[in-house]
Order: sequence, then C-alpha cells, then structure tokens
Amino acid sequence: MLTEYHPAGPGPDDEQEATMVAGRVISSVVQRQVKYVTPTPPNATEGLVAAVYQQVAEEMRLVVPPVLLHSPAPETLAAYWTLMRETLMTGGGVDRLAKEAVAAAVSVATICPYCVDMHSTAMYDLCTEHDAEAIVADRIEEILDPRLRALAAWARQAHLPDAPATRRPPFPAADRPELVGVLVTFHYLTRMVNVFLSSFLLPPRLGPRARRRFKHGVARVLSTSLREVRAPGRSLPLLAPAALPDAAAWAVGNDVIAAAASRAYAAFEAAGERVLSPAVRDLVRWRLDGWRGEETGLSRQWCERLIAGLPEADRAAGRLALLTAFASAQVDEETIHEFRRHQPGDTALVEAAAWASYAAARQVGSWYVPAAQHI
Repeated sequence: MLTEYHPAGPGPDDEQEATMVAGRVISSVVQRQVKYVTPTPPNATEGLVAAVYQQVAEEMRLVVPPVLLHSPAPETLAAYWTLMRETLMTGGGVDRLAKEAVAAAVSVATICPYCVDMHSTAMYDLCTEHDAEAIVADRIEEILDPRLRALAAWARQAHLPDAPATRRPPFPAADRPELVGVLVTFHYLTRMVNVFLSSFLLPPRLGPRARRRFKHGVARVLSTSLREVRAPGRSLPLLAPAALPDAAAWAVGNDVIAAAASRAYAAFEAAGERVLSPAVRDLVRWRLDGWRGEETGLSRQWCERLIAGLPEADRAAGRLALLTAFASAQVDEETIHEFRRHQPGDTALVEAAAWASYAAARQVGSWYVPAAQHI
C-alpha cells in the first residue's frame, strides 16, 4: 500500500494509516543507534543532559537523534540546543516556514540527506509538497512561492561569499539574526549529523511516491510542534553568559539570539580547547581563513598534506577536525579509530567534531556581520 500515491490528497483512511505509520517511523528513528558514540538514554539522565532532554521532549515531543548524539558532551549538547531552539523554533519576525526552507537548503548544500529529509518533511505541513520537493531535488528555481524561492536560493549558496545571493541577501536587516542564525545552526548541525548519524531519516528503500506519502504522515505527527509559538529565551539558563564575539555580530538586534550565540560560541570554543591542541585549532582556522566555500573533492590529499608535519596524535585529531569542517561526509571508521587511539572517550570525540563543525559554521556566519560591526 505504501507504493500508492494520491495526487489530490489522501482520504480519511489514508490519513489515519499514514499517521500511524509515521508514528512508528519516528519511534524507530529515535531508537536508531548513533554511530561511534553511546548516547545517554532519556531515562538515565542527570544534570545538564537531563535539563536539555526535558526541554527537547516538551517542545519536540521526543528526544531526537541529533540531540542524542551530543549527549556524551553535556556542555556541547546545551550549546547545540540553545542555538537550535532560539534561532529555528521560537517566535519572532520570521515565520517557521521561511526558517525550515533555509534549513532544508543548507542541508542540500552540505550534502546531509538526513537533514534534507527532516526539514523538507517539516515543510510539508507548512507549504506545498511541490515547493518542499523542489528544494530536495536541488531545483530551487522551480519553487512557486517567490519568497521561499529567494530564501532557499540564498541559503543554498550562503557558504559562497562571492555568490550574488550572498552579497545581497533577500531579507531586511531586521530579519538577519533569525535567518543567519538558522544558517549558522545548520552549517554546524549538518556536519555533526554527517559524522554521527545514518545517512537517511526515512527508509532508503522507499520509492518517490512512498517517500512523499511518508512525509505527509510524519508532517501530520509533527504539525502541533511545528506550529506552536514558543517564547524566546527558555534555553539561555542552560549556559553561562558570555560576550558576543565579533564573528557572531550578525545576531546584533535580537537580544535573545545574541545571548544564545554568545553562550553557544563560548561553549564550543571551550570544547575545542579541552580536546584539540593549539596547533590543530590554528591549522583549521588558517584553512578556513582562505576558504571561499569551495568543495574539497573526493580526494583527501589536501588534508594529508596539511597535517603531514604534525605529531602523530595531532595528525589524527587534525584529520578528524579538517574533514569534519570541510568534508564531513568523508569522516569514516578509520578516521574515528585513529582519533580514538589517542583520545578514547566519547566525550572527546563529540567535542572535537563539534568544535570543527562550529568553526566552519562560525566562518560562514562571519560573512553576514554588518560592515559597521567589523573592527
């Protein structure tokens, strides 16, 4: 029955069946094993992890895999959730559909099939199937809604600082904190998902019609969560206040998002300082300084050349950090194994990947700092 598709829309029986199937899919996704680390089960949490899980469960109805993968590193988990919640999920001047379109388009740009599935599915409840699937297919020009088309085209190329869409973002300055906030969040998250989660949210064996039908069902399950207006700032007490760095001055103008970015950036920086040597962090930053958003290609020789002069432990850490930042889909078991030879714990692995993901996302965000904010 899953191969049947009704273009005019599902009937009542189809709706009930699709919703039940979607519920089972979501449940199985939550139970899916996260790669390389052992997540903290929702019924065995305490302290900061418990506080984050509680907020996530109350606002998203379940503790989703991107949250679970962060759980071995509590401060990093809180940083991710704070940035995600306050940019994507709260009420403000920008509606949720616009934010989901940006999230989906970034996921296409970073080649994260899992996040493409998740955020295009969310769009099924907020706009037309046609426009959602145009983003999935990377055919932005086919989006019928002109506002979504402009936002998705920008987000798809926003990591390319020399692209016309990047130089002239299609939104007013007042919307910058929210939309650039979503952009930064998903340049971070998609890299982490590529490293630690399976490639697909929905079963890969499904054909195109069945996938669309699944998405309709999942969107109905998520509808209340997607449409609920949440008060800004709930996540801020999870992390200590911090100064807003120059690279996050895109958040100026929205006090809550600025507070979220400052706290999250400080937590990610602290994570990198704990597990990566200054030499490794300096190398990644140096590479980012000359990066104009270009892809690295399939070969890893660029990475091996950069780490060749480092000590053995730093070579392993540098390889993980560079691949995560610039080619996250290429992080494999060998990369993880070499890192673990020198730092065996789950916490160190999550923190190292999180810092590298954050470093790349921070660089992308820095291209949207207003000229008056540059020092």
